[in-house]
Amino acid sequence: MVVYLDHAATTPLLPAAITAYAEAMTVVGNPASVHSQGQNAKRMLEEAREHVAASVNSDPIEVVFTGSGTEAINLAIKGLFWARAPRRRILVAEGEHHATLDSVDWLAAHDDALLEWIPLDRLGRINLTALAAAITAHPDDIALITVIAANNEVGTIQPLAEIAALAAAHDIPVHVDAVAAYGHLPIDFAVLSAAGVSAVSLSAHKIGGPVGIGALILGRRTAVVPLLHGGGQQRQVRSGTQDVAAAVSFAVAASAFGAGQRAEHARLEGLRDLVIAGVRRIAPAAILNGDPDSAGRLPGNAHFSFPGCEGDSLLFLLDVAGVSVSTGSACQAGIPEPSHVLRAMGRTAVESRGALRITLGRTTTEDDVAALLRALPAAHAQAERAGMADRVPRA
Repeated sequence: MVVYLDHAATTPLLPAAITAYAEAMTVVGNPASVHSQGQNAKRMLEEAREHVAASVNSDPIEVVFTGSGTEAINLAIKGLFWARAPRRRILVAEGEHHATLDSVDWLAAHDDALLEWIPLDRLGRINLTALAAAITAHPDDIALITVIAANNEVGTIQPLAEIAALAAAHDIPVHVDAVAAYGHLPIDFAVLSAAGVSAVSLSAHKIGGPVGIGALILGRRTAVVPLLHGGGQQRQVRSGTQDVAAAVSFAVAASAFGAGQRAEHARLEGLRDLVIAGVRRIAPAAILNGDPDSAGRLPGNAHFSFPGCEGDSLLFLLDVAGVSVSTGSACQAGIPEPSHVLRAMGRTAVESRGALRITLGRTTTEDDVAALLRALPAAHAQAERAGMADRVPRA
């Protein structure tokens, strides 16, 4: 039996979402067509939009379906930047997801954007004093602020209300990447919008929906320049024939977590705390990354650095033992690199390379946690021996 503890990467499809997807795929009709079959498809699409909107307390018209969370992030960042010309500055927190980092880097390379990097503290939380100083220095040249709601690696929750208040004082739009937080934390777009947040990015496959569909929750009065041009669907913001079946499946997943979110949050916190206690017992030198306070981190996230070990070694050894986890670090061209999130938090390169991300979800049980803790001692000992061997000087 394989124990799956990498829900931050993707979580299994809900059975009801699979059923809804399969049934909706048999429906013929383009939702932009005016005949009865097209209008039936449109009805299904708009009902799905209503359910997704309800999950974040937004108006249905504010839900713009996209092909992924990554597309939603690109649309928000690039679209806001272009719409706010001639303003050129983007304030972006260090340690963001690569969908954000690569989007702003592209704008800097191709569109003369000026990037201002806002530092993180040791827990992975944005430095509000530095953010306020960056806003005060150039209030009239800032195109947007972009920030992740909760870090996808270490699980630290960002102070969105405080960030939005700083931005609102100078009428600066804020984009929130809520892909990692969606389904785990309450997201109330009406409240966020009133506070000054203009756009929130989501992804279906993080909550038990299908891969290949996301959403940008875009305030009805927020202007963005679209990435795609064509039929002018979805407020002229995202052209293209909409995937009705994926939207219906997304809606089922979005509706499923709403009522029981608080209870599931508490259940995952309990399991996560068992993981943290067990890891500390097995490897007392292990460093818990992110906020140690339950109120400050995602309920299903346990992220550790194991001094003297390589995270990739631990991952592969646990995988052989039947436990799937993640390092949470970026790999480019097959070469493991230290986590940019941990580096932004002040961790050393060695600490960053020895990272392991354990993330829990709807299907996680106490037996899964027990299986991880049974497999970890041998994996940790072997990875530690390998690390020591690598440090022995060769003659």
